[in-house]
Amino acid sequence: MSEPAPQRQDPARDETIRLDARSIRGIAHPLRVQILGHLRIHGPTTATRLAQALSLNSDATSYHLRQLSTYGFVVEEQSRGVGRERWWKAAHTMTDASELRTITGDGEAAETYLRSIAQIYAGRMHQSVDEFSTMPPQWRHAATLSDYFLSLTPEEAEELGTEITELLASYAQYRLGDDSEEPGRVPVSVQYQILPVLETPTFHDAASTPASGGT
Repeated sequence: MSEPAPQRQDPARDETIRLDARSIRGIAHPLRVQILGHLRIHGPTTATRLAQALSLNSDATSYHLRQLSTYGFVVEEQSRGVGRERWWKAAHTMTDASELRTITGDGEAAETYLRSIAQIYAGRMHQSVDEFSTMPPQWRHAATLSDYFLSLTPEEAEELGTEITELLASYAQYRLGDDSEEPGRVPVSVQYQILPVLETPTFHDAASTPASGGT
């Protein structure tokens, strides 16, 4: 997949922003989720350049950047810009949404945020499928779309999520911005979801069914 080289992360930035009852309102919009993700992957940019990259108009990107700034998700890149030109960068490298479980009083904002995330994740998968035929053979072999149906208690599901997170954390040396310019190294999206299938009558009988590897 053709992705621009990731920008090196600013070591002065905080690692993670944790969503709470206030900050969820600042990110509860599909375009803001998309804009923040773009800044984290591709580095600082202007509203105009961002509009071109995301096929939006600059008025829209300017407005949403200001809103993201108000809630602490983005900050101005003071070392860039000429005259009235403003450059923006992500203020954090990650978003921790674990507190969504306990946020009360603004369920609509939380749902909007989660739907935005789901839409972006689905879009990434569709893009990879669209590009599958032109991927280098080694990436066609390495890429996968798989799902497993398991029978778990809530406690077991939470434990599984913790183990997956710890495994991903063990690859921290390969995070975007920290990687070397080694040939063949490209940005990789690793997505996982643990979702209860509560309306499936035979849920407890479902077997593990991985999709065919390499696809």
